[in-house]
Amino acid sequence: MTTPKARENNARRAATRQGLRLVKSRTRDPLALSFGWYIMRGKRRLAHFRDLDGAERWLADPGTR
Repeated sequence: MTTPKARENNARRAATRQGLRLVKSRTRDPLALSFGWYIMRGKRRLAHFRDLDGAERWLADPGTR
């Protein structure tokens, strides 16, 4: 079983191979609306994900863009 940090790193590398950047929200307040979100960036923001699963699915299926 892979750790959450390893999954995050794998997703970041997959995004980089596709010319994108996967960024995690820097918000540290668990009550904030943006806490724990992931953002896929290219030249502009492409997508927002509530969890890493969504980001991984999006990276795996380029037809969803």
